[in-house]
Amino acid sequence: MAFSADELRVLRRALATALHPMPLPDEDVQDCLRLAGSVDEAVGEAGRLRTFLLADLVRYRNALPGSVSGYLELLQDALAGGYDPGPDDLAALRALRHRPVAAALLERCQVLAERSVRARLAGRAVPVKAPAPRSRLLALPGGRAADAEPERPKAPAEPARPTRPAGRPAPKPSEVFPPRRRPVPPPQQRAAG
Repeated sequence: MAFSADELRVLRRALATALHPMPLPDEDVQDCLRLAGSVDEAVGEAGRLRTFLLADLVRYRNALPGSVSGYLELLQDALAGGYDPGPDDLAALRALRHRPVAAALLERCQVLAERSVRARLAGRAVPVKAPAPRSRLLALPGGRAADAEPERPKAPAEPARPTRPAGRPAPKPSEVFPPRRRPVPPPQQRAAG
């Protein structure tokens, strides 16, 4: 996550206030709340992107062997993001191990899967595949005037999700966007002569 110069100034002031509590002007409080909202929005967007990428990985895995290069690339990206490979991934990589990239990924995934199983057997928590929702950032005590009414940030609205009737598959792109038909030229009349 990258911060702009203005956001860094707000963050720096907020950290200074956290270390040395003092009353903040309302403008600084509003800046901190806006920055907290932006961070929450970025974290939520990262979670949605991760969910999309993992769903894409499953689609590519289900389309094997025709989608080998795309699947291997997506799996590498997912592993870099902390993805815990499952049995389906291991089975797909075993079937593709004649390819050097797939063989290297298979070794890496086996190590990660073994580590995950050992952690489960030891009773430790295993990393979650999707990021857990983060709690909202609130103003720190002592950073505002004691007599001021505390301002609570609004809860973020849940993104609208499209709904489909149960049991109905998702439409194909060709059903949603039918192919364009070329116009038929009018028949030419011939002159008798």
